Amino acid sequence: MINRKSMARVAGVTAAATVALGLLSTGAANADTFVPLPGGHITKTLSDGTVVDISLVGESANINPSMGSTPAHRNAWVSGSAQVSVSGGGSGKIFPGYTVGCQVNIAGGDAFGDAGSESDWAGTAQKVGVGTGGELTVGPGQSKSFYVLDLETADDYGNESHKARNAFKGGSGSVTWADETIGLSGCGGYAQARSFVGVEVETDNVISWVTLWGAPFSLG
Repeated sequence: MINRKSMARVAGVTAAATVALGLLSTGAANADTFVPLPGGHITKTLSDGTVVDISLVGESANINPSMGSTPAHRNAWVSGSAQVSVSGGGSGKIFPGYTVGCQVNIAGGDAFGDAGSESDWAGTAQKVGVGTGGELTVGPGQSKSFYVLDLETADDYGNESHKARNAFKGGSGSVTWADETIGLSGCGGYAQARSFVGVEVETDNVISWVTLWGAPFSLG
């Protein structure tokens, strides 16, 4: 499977992202299809009155339906930008990622919510159950999620530590990623994916989790 370079750029200020529309082709037998995606937006008022605003902009996917030359393999390269603001100068952590499903509806239901809505998953459960890296083996009726970021930092003892989030202070933060790989194997039926942006917000009075979901898209 082709391994493309994944880049995640983190910033403390809001950034705009633009995406060119079109169809990228590597030949009639094995075409890459470029899919512009609508992104999303959500505004949530926490119990102490803090307003959390999350936007997903510049979202797209470049999809190859059978990179492994069999119907059970798919490959996609996804891009987007998550932008967060918190009233009152609150701080937080941004966890962007994707959910991938094989022959299962990930467009709705209690476990996933609708595009642009708050997730019904508890933040702690999502953080515990989601790994990093987009190389996934998913069978029929299954779904898996992964985080886009894998930031290497030193812990309190100087040892190597990996974080799946970008922390921000001062009321705003953003994360932008380009050509993040989704490599799916084991799915002989239809497959879908959708982005999510989980945000853990901390104020003087509350710690809360809000999730924005992007629109589902087909992996072939």
